[in-house]
Amino acid sequence: MALRPDLAIIADAVPSASRALDVGCGDGELIAALRGKGVDARGLEIDPANVTAAIARGQSVVQGDCNRDLADYPDDAFDYAILSQTLQTTERPDLVVNELLRIAPRAFVSFPNFAHWRIRLALLWGGRMPVTRSIPIAWYETPNIHHVTVSDFRDLVRDKGIRVEAVWYLSGDQPTSDAAAAWRAEHAIFLIGRTA
Repeated sequence: MALRPDLAIIADAVPSASRALDVGCGDGELIAALRGKGVDARGLEIDPANVTAAIARGQSVVQGDCNRDLADYPDDAFDYAILSQTLQTTERPDLVVNELLRIAPRAFVSFPNFAHWRIRLALLWGGRMPVTRSIPIAWYETPNIHHVTVSDFRDLVRDKGIRVEAVWYLSGDQPTSDAAAAWRAEHAIFLIGRTA
């Protein structure tokens, strides 16, 4: 089974022999891919059913909430922290990003871009929160509590003095350029790092 496109980008970018923590790891799909290339990958997941599924796959996953439980990890415990499609569900995304960069010098953060043109158009013409392929849940069922955009995340990392090492954008399942990514990209994947 092929990895979700943002996970495939992350899996390709994490070097072999690294230590990685996948925060909000779901059923361990990315962990399995990383371990397959020699990465010491572990996971933190809030949903008990996903934890059970990941453990059944032989993955090293613990149940926990990134809003509180990242504080239990020591400084520099990993080479990479990964937060894929989870930032928008956290209580304080800024504090979670701080924790990611405390436990690892580099972090991958991916999220749906709530300023994508289809979402803008749905709001403009329909006046309602859209249900799209990338956000397929009605507003009252969604775990999303923060509607982050590419521009919002760029502002956050700039304000915090966080270094952006690489960025990938996806439109559908295909890579797209940085040009007008604020409205063209459905998903963004940032590799961020501590400043010296």
